[in-house]
Amino acid sequence: MKPDIGIKPENLKAVCDALNISLADLHVLYIKTRHAHWNVEGPDFHAKHIFFEEQYKELADIIDQVAERIRSLGQPAAATMGDFLKLTRLNEKSRKTNDSQGFIKELLEDHEGIIKYLRGLIDPFADKYEDAGTSDFITGIMEMHEKMAWMLRSHLV
Repeated sequence: MKPDIGIKPENLKAVCDALNISLADLHVLYIKTRHAHWNVEGPDFHAKHIFFEEQYKELADIIDQVAERIRSLGQPAAATMGDFLKLTRLNEKSRKTNDSQGFIKELLEDHEGIIKYLRGLIDPFADKYEDAGTSDFITGIMEMHEKMAWMLRSHLV
């Protein structure tokens, strides 16, 4: 049964299409963060191994929130690796080294890209698609990414 929540069906679809892009980005960023957690090397290994674990756990929570928001709006959430790879705006990079600074810079760049994407959706969600709830929701998600980006940025020299 489709939701009857005062938002036109075509607007719900447009909002969810944008959220599915975010969901795909989150999954790719999650995998990249796990990669950093598993493969980081160097004298700061232990501290960064724990740090990356904290980051991917937070991303897992955000992923669940975004997928559940999509479902609460009556649309299917992207849920396969094929879907994620088609929808994501992020790139995987081949690494020659497994140093923490390289991982941190790459993950920071991805978080900042996601922040910019989400920031660009806040007003259209509220104004164009008449969905203040999702506008508010992605503002909160954006703030979580801003904090994660700050944590990453704080490790850079």
